[in-house]
Amino acid sequence: MASDVLSFLLADAIVTLGYHNVSVLSNPANIVVALTVPLAASIALAVTHAWDPRILGCGVEEFRRVGYAYVLVIAVMAVLGYAAGMTGGHSWVFGALPLAAALSVLGRYALRRWVHRRRRSGAYLRSVVVAGELDSVLELIRRTRGAAYAGWEIEAVCLADLAPGRRLPLAIEDVPVVGTERDVVGIVALHGYDAVAIVPSSQWSPQRTQQLAWDLEGTGADLLIAPAMMDIVGPRLHISPVASMPLLQLSAPRFTGPAWIAKTVMDRVLAIALLVAAAPILFAIGCAVRLTSPGPALYKQMRVGRGGIQFGMLKFRSMVRDADKRLADLTRANEGAGVLFKIRDDPRVTRVGRFLRRFSLDELPQLVNVVSGQMSLVGPRPPLASEVEQYDDGVRRRLFVKPGLTGLWQVSGRSDLSWEESVRMDLRYVENWSMALDFMILWKTAGAVIRADGAY
Repeated sequence: MASDVLSFLLADAIVTLGYHNVSVLSNPANIVVALTVPLAASIALAVTHAWDPRILGCGVEEFRRVGYAYVLVIAVMAVLGYAAGMTGGHSWVFGALPLAAALSVLGRYALRRWVHRRRRSGAYLRSVVVAGELDSVLELIRRTRGAAYAGWEIEAVCLADLAPGRRLPLAIEDVPVVGTERDVVGIVALHGYDAVAIVPSSQWSPQRTQQLAWDLEGTGADLLIAPAMMDIVGPRLHISPVASMPLLQLSAPRFTGPAWIAKTVMDRVLAIALLVAAAPILFAIGCAVRLTSPGPALYKQMRVGRGGIQFGMLKFRSMVRDADKRLADLTRANEGAGVLFKIRDDPRVTRVGRFLRRFSLDELPQLVNVVSGQMSLVGPRPPLASEVEQYDDGVRRRLFVKPGLTGLWQVSGRSDLSWEESVRMDLRYVENWSMALDFMILWKTAGAVIRADGAY
């Protein structure tokens, strides 16, 4: 809150005293507008729940709400100013507020990075006891360990009741098993855990879940219930009460409408701008490829795009000219995950190609594919036709959107990901797409490219 308040106060001061001069305050109307901007911004952030502790420091929902708050306040103040016939407040409405939005986002991002670093070192963690069946518990433990920034520390496990004659394991992934689901309340009361997470289990009936919620009252522990579909988050999920029963409503993903049009426009405008800005680099890379190995500078490979339509994806050639013919000889050395073919030290890669791959420079020609509408700046990894032939119905959902120049897979490890993790990342993007998620991925891509994590 302090960061946001400082942001719009600073933006207001810059416009009032920097863009104008002190004499502008001689007009009472200007004073009203200058004082209204911080107040209106505060109200908008409060109305959109941008200060809700549950969304702070994790996911894109926080930035989506901040963006919505500033769009709302700019629109409202612009309409009110027009209705009141005020012509002197444009610099505050269309100058101070957008500047305040940018400062708010940067401030929150800096705070988020700081909190994430502290959480990775063991601070600001929420102690959790998880209850449910073994497979679901194991999945949650592995996911939370791979996302330390979320602030969860699963300290104990209560498993579902076992059949007669079977014994509980001592631990799951080094997390001690302290009892069964029937022991949850007593264990929380004894050890003072911050939260109880219930994962899918056949033994958690609505009555038992309600009773657990009542029994936890007064312990200070929150009750978290994980739905069966754990990769659907954000605006697609709603709680819809029916006959006093809360139901989790899952809206169908939408790949049409104003937001999708805005994504398409953003893709092409940014791709054109990047092509123009990077023209000297593209020329230099092309010359380096041609001068260091025989063959063309560009390589076109058929990939599968949205709806299963094939297109020619462009790349700078990073391998020797007859690389495709030598593929069969390297099948046994495949280190790729699932249907992917990858070799960390592929002998077909040229010296220049290895450098290009390390920093993803070989992907730059795909900006042409983005401009032509075959690809998007952000999306799932563009697959080969041979890979698509091995897809099941779930993985085919990747083809609901255009493939991307970058994506969640790019900022989460690239070639170091397992096949299952790669699929999960792409499907998570398809299921939860939003403009805020696109901006977050584009922001993180720069760091992933510089670090060269998983690039080979």
